[in-house]
Amino acid sequence: MGKNQHVVPHKNKWAVKGAGNNKATKVTNTQGEAIDIARGISKNQESELVIHRRNGQIREKDSHGKDPFPPRG
Repeated sequence: MGKNQHVVPHKNKWAVKGAGNNKATKVTNTQGEAIDIARGISKNQESELVIHRRNGQIREKDSHGKDPFPPRG
């Protein structure tokens, strides 16, 4: 399983960052572009996508790992 991918605000743009990384993998003009890129990376690495709001709060999570189904109670 790879690093979780985070979509975070970056100055007046949006960045895709791997968990624990200081440098952005990619900086885009829109959050939508960043989400598309991060989703592709997280699917490829079978990790989690974490989307943040402008204020840094987590807006949404999307798991692309091998989660057990049904989930444990």
